[in-house]
Amino acid sequence: MSAKTANILFIGDVVGNSGLQIVSRMLKGFISKYEVDFVICNGENAHNGKGMSLEALNQMLEAGVDVVTGGNHTWNNFNFFETLKTHERVLRPQNYPKGTYGKGHGVYKLPRGLGNITVLNLQGRTFMYPIDCPFRTADWVIKQTKEQSSLVVVDFHAEATAEKLALAWYLDGKVSAIIGTHTHVQTADERIFPKGTAYLTDVGMTGPHLSVIGMQVKSAVDRMLYQTPHKYECATDDVHLSAVLLTLDVETGKAVGIERIFYPEFETTVPQG
Repeated sequence: MSAKTANILFIGDVVGNSGLQIVSRMLKGFISKYEVDFVICNGENAHNGKGMSLEALNQMLEAGVDVVTGGNHTWNNFNFFETLKTHERVLRPQNYPKGTYGKGHGVYKLPRGLGNITVLNLQGRTFMYPIDCPFRTADWVIKQTKEQSSLVVVDFHAEATAEKLALAWYLDGKVSAIIGTHTHVQTADERIFPKGTAYLTDVGMTGPHLSVIGMQVKSAVDRMLYQTPHKYECATDDVHLSAVLLTLDVETGKAVGIERIFYPEFETTVPQG
């Protein structure tokens, strides 16, 4: 095993202003505590709970995020389109059809002489849009970037656990880590696959948990109860930060450690008084 490792912090789906605020307030402390070299953050819900904005992007970058990934809500805010087309630090899923603007992967320089890291954003197809194959798209990106970087971290924005696991087995040993996003609920299945790929089905949501995956409770319940449309309103209370810390060998490209982070922890006892 190489003695040179990089610590990568991956922050789960940031939802609305409350999610942005906890990132701004807490991230620098996490970077110091865990000696983080690079920060990836999914921000597709950062603008009022749906979509992205230049203001939200800048807030995350100023907080210490190095690259912001996206998903199926990346295009919800029309005012963000020009930024998406040109900004080097924001990604959308790579496997949208050829000609879709924006970019789906990037190669970024790490500090401390650790070389480069490739960040790849993919989107699933099960229960989602029938876009291009994420498996074959990943193969193409790995081939394109292998001379530039031994480290490859994938944000797989997907609904189905089975699809996420299938991609992990398919890419085991080809990428450093596959971290799932989209469901907004952190899973407890972090592990390193046999050939060295770190995996977590979903990193969870950074934002208001007194909600239905970020949405105000009443409107979300009424939507389910009456099966009619209701205004999407972002919740604001009980804010938590969801993330995962990856320790990656910069020479082999393999993961040597993975640690889930959820701060602050949920209350698990009945409040007194």
